[in-house]
Amino acid sequence: MNTDGEIRARLVAGEIGALADAYDRHGPYVYGVAVRVTGSRATAEEITQNLFADLWARPQSYDPALGSLRGWLVSRALHESAMRAKVS
Repeated sequence: MNTDGEIRARLVAGEIGALADAYDRHGPYVYGVAVRVTGSRATAEEITQNLFADLWARPQSYDPALGSLRGWLVSRALHESAMRAKVS
């Protein structure tokens, strides 16, 4: 199994399989947080999709030296979900 650092390196190299690996490993947690905070499955799906699209577009924004990929993604999901819940 790939470490978070290996997944990041593969993402930086443009390997689409790395995104699939990251999503398979962490997507359910990101979605779960988003649906719990927003109360909306549709909004949670959008948040999850946006976070993984951003990870693909800017993999350097995640630094494995600062923590786990799951923690980083869940933190971002919490923030985005709270912002959307606040607007609603």
